[in-house]
Amino acid sequence: AVLGPMAREAMPSIWQLFVNPPVRLEPNDDSVRDGFERTLYLVRRRFSVELKNAGLDWDDDHEVYVASFSSRTIVYKGMVQSAVLAQFYKDLTNENYTSQFIIYHRRFSTNTSPRWPLAQPMRVVGHNGEINTLLGNVNWIKAREAAKDNFDGTMPVSGGDLVDYDSTENIVTMCNTQDIPSVLEPVVSLDRSDSANLDSVFELMCQSRHRAPCALMAMVPTAYENNPDLKNNPEITNFYKFHGGLLEAWDGPALLVYSDGKSIGASLDRNGLRPARYSITKDGTVYMMSETGVIPGLKESDIVEKGRLGPGQMINVDLVSGEFKDNIRIKSEIASRHPYGEWIARQRKDVAKLEADGDRHYEDDTATFAQSTFGWGLEDIGMQIQDMAGSAKETTYSMGDDAPIACLSERPHPLFNYFKQRFAQVTNPPIDPLREGVVMSLGMTLGKKESIYKVSEKGARLIHLESPVLNGAEMEKIKSYAQPENGGFQQETLSTRYSLEDGPAGIKAALDALCDNAANAVRNGVEVLILSDFAADQAELEKSTYIPPLLAVGAVHHRLIADGLRMDTGIVVETGGAWSTHHIACLVGYGANAVHPYLALETVKQWYGQEKTQKMMEAGKLKKATVAQAQENYRAAVENGLLKILSKMGISLLTSYQGAQIFEALGLSDEVIDRSFKGTTSRIGGMSLEDIASETVMMRPEAIKAKMKLINYGYYKPVPKLGEYHINSSDLAKLLHDAIGLDKSVSAATDRDELENDGVKPKSVANYEIFKKSLQTAPLANIRDLLEFDSDRPSIPIEEVEPASEIMRRFCTGAMSLGALSREAHD
Repeated sequence: AVLGPMAREAMPSIWQLFVNPPVRLEPNDDSVRDGFERTLYLVRRRFSVELKNAGLDWDDDHEVYVASFSSRTIVYKGMVQSAVLAQFYKDLTNENYTSQFIIYHRRFSTNTSPRWPLAQPMRVVGHNGEINTLLGNVNWIKAREAAKDNFDGTMPVSGGDLVDYDSTENIVTMCNTQDIPSVLEPVVSLDRSDSANLDSVFELMCQSRHRAPCALMAMVPTAYENNPDLKNNPEITNFYKFHGGLLEAWDGPALLVYSDGKSIGASLDRNGLRPARYSITKDGTVYMMSETGVIPGLKESDIVEKGRLGPGQMINVDLVSGEFKDNIRIKSEIASRHPYGEWIARQRKDVAKLEADGDRHYEDDTATFAQSTFGWGLEDIGMQIQDMAGSAKETTYSMGDDAPIACLSERPHPLFNYFKQRFAQVTNPPIDPLREGVVMSLGMTLGKKESIYKVSEKGARLIHLESPVLNGAEMEKIKSYAQPENGGFQQETLSTRYSLEDGPAGIKAALDALCDNAANAVRNGVEVLILSDFAADQAELEKSTYIPPLLAVGAVHHRLIADGLRMDTGIVVETGGAWSTHHIACLVGYGANAVHPYLALETVKQWYGQEKTQKMMEAGKLKKATVAQAQENYRAAVENGLLKILSKMGISLLTSYQGAQIFEALGLSDEVIDRSFKGTTSRIGGMSLEDIASETVMMRPEAIKAKMKLINYGYYKPVPKLGEYHINSSDLAKLLHDAIGLDKSVSAATDRDELENDGVKPKSVANYEIFKKSLQTAPLANIRDLLEFDSDRPSIPIEEVEPASEIMRRFCTGAMSLGALSREAHD
């Protein structure tokens, strides 16, 4: 009766089940109750599998959802107005029904279609915000799920007997079957909201003997590096260092309120982009809300303490002892449970930035030949490398990119150019990497990542990289950690080159062999896998070609995920085919832990040694630098570019961007997507593996008759006759000016004011027809150029069309988050 017609139509059938525990649960007997909680958790996750087995899995409109299945918490949720929630659930108006705590969260759905199961709060978390790293987080959790399918004979039970197992001791952490789809529903799914996925992983960690604040600290870490608030608490910093190597941060603006029934707390994301205030009254009650004034009847005279949460801060209330714990106290308590600092000191190896050497790998002619085979053009050196190595900044462009997209271009392109970066589709602002750089990090790790569900010293055994862009000295440092006395990190380098004589069809066999060798290497204990297209000399360059690095790393990454091996190794891409920020971002986005752009660094050395460069330094046009400093400038430019890309997505940590595949592919076939870029949005199809191999060979100097010199492809600046077509050419602009009367070839210096119409030629229908014909016959440049109007009715006479001024009256400026701006949200 309290629901409106639309809410009543969408209302599900609601059932309440009672489960009798096998033994009496005493109020303070956490060990027995925890075991019962784990059993309930596993049973609940078995429901969907059994429904599917019985043929009872329906679409979203007929979904079976368990709001809560716990002896400690009950969740009441629904697509109802907040004012009628208590009237809808009669329990909430019963005076005999009391609780020690409550989480109340009203939220409008901004990124998913509203459904009853997605109403807040979730089972253990109330989430106000967005998870910008969701794609990456889901991908890595799925990689962990696949890893759990590798049974090693130590399982205490078989998958089929999981739910009936009598003893619940360590069942989640030791059973190793919690993520097998044939036994339990997957932990994460992109069919769910970001809040639901966050809640699922948080709940699993809580059931794995992580305390609730510990799980949240690991999943949503604060910016601990150079944080003055933590200078007297190294144990907290060590906690974040340890868990940062195991779990990718769930990053994005968020206020999180959580409870596992044993404690309740709240935390803000590292940027502090959501409001959170709390008050403590004389009777010991703690209130936390988004804004003050939410609690009716709360008198200022009764408040003994109040405050607000800052970026990355947390508060917690122990529901057993009743203690309130502020940010430092709760985090220090959690961090002191294990000697994380000692584990890191004994196990972790660090690779700080080292000075690059100035020795050349190739002679100039060989370097130029190598550059050509990887698709380098004169612009890449004269514009990008010069700016990056000379001033530590990316080349600045203006007015957008008006060259044809790669799949419509008549010239060969590196595979990177078939990918476009996607951006955050939510309402939160981007990060400012210049002013908010303290919350951002490009640090990465190599090695085997241990389980996030069970903490041990082995979890600290990783190689930590200060930068994802490596030079030769740092590669040698990494290789030194293979020595038994220096960590014993097993490493293997796999070549991505194959014989030119194999032709375009050879790429499939080469890719198969690469993936097989990578999987076998990791099975044999390799913890650092290096995928390299390095050719030792001119002879090897001439007789071989290579698998494009993006294709190679994507294929290996997904093969290792499919085989349950991805968490056992780190991947370094050693390539001559990556030199721009976009290239490096693509490689990291599709699974690389680090990149050694050896040819880009070789090109910096080549550029530095040129007479023109030295003269520019002598003349003050370039800042004087050593060859090592020039290479470091190049790296700094790439790093700043990566931070810029992260900031547009609202992502703070590169570890959360790795493997996230936040790209859209334009012009690649399903064969290629399924092989190397599984899950990537691709709407139009296109190039096959053999096509990619053919295009790679087309960039070779022999193919373009430019042996020992680079071609100016004109991708950035138009090159008359020989270069790439550009939509906004000067010739086309002049045609348009002639047509609409904007020809300003007559200047004020030639007495323009004395000429008729200030010397501007009048509008010309004939010239407009020429302009229109030029557009119609121009080369294809964008997807829209492939479209034509196909009308099923005659055109409306222009006289019957309303003037633009009248049409514009009916436009309004709505927001992306309509729910947050609606009248219902604020009245």
